[in-house]
Amino acid sequence: MGELWFVTGGARSGKSAFAEQLARDHGGPVVYVATMEPSDQELELRVARHREARPESWATVEEPLNPIAVIQRLDPNACVILDCLSLWLNNRLREEFGPAEPPAALDAGRAAAIEAMLDEQAAGLLAVATERRGPTIVVTNEVGSGVVPAYPLGRLYRDALGRLNQRVAAHAARAWVLVAGRALPLPPAMSPRR
Repeated sequence: MGELWFVTGGARSGKSAFAEQLARDHGGPVVYVATMEPSDQELELRVARHREARPESWATVEEPLNPIAVIQRLDPNACVILDCLSLWLNNRLREEFGPAEPPAALDAGRAAAIEAMLDEQAAGLLAVATERRGPTIVVTNEVGSGVVPAYPLGRLYRDALGRLNQRVAAHAARAWVLVAGRALPLPPAMSPRR
């Protein structure tokens, strides 16, 4: 059975580079599943630089909305990098709310439906990762160390990503947090107290 590896940290902390080094060390085929959806010229250039920096032997699949379905179809022996959960969640919320201004308030039922969707997606990711033989490396941003977002959608994003990160990390065989390019291994997840 495959292992799930979890890599988190703040923006520009070195998460992707660390995940890529883990994949290189794996020694087998690598598939990079990217969730970035470039929406302007600067992001297009950033994505192009990331693509060019990867080894030519690596396959890249760009899937902003349903990376789990992509991972299910990949070579089960390959090392998969899913980069990243935070952008994937952003894409899903943009799809849910559209291009309009963020809502001034969120209906509790709608927020609960989004949380349920995320729980379902997290369960799907965990199931797919354990069915594979190669490792699945999940990259995500750590949230909650900054200020509380001033608008409801920002708070929903922060809370949802925090819970999603916790759920995925709890099932990870290995986990690291990146700070200033340095990887700190995280201890195994504790069993919840009853």
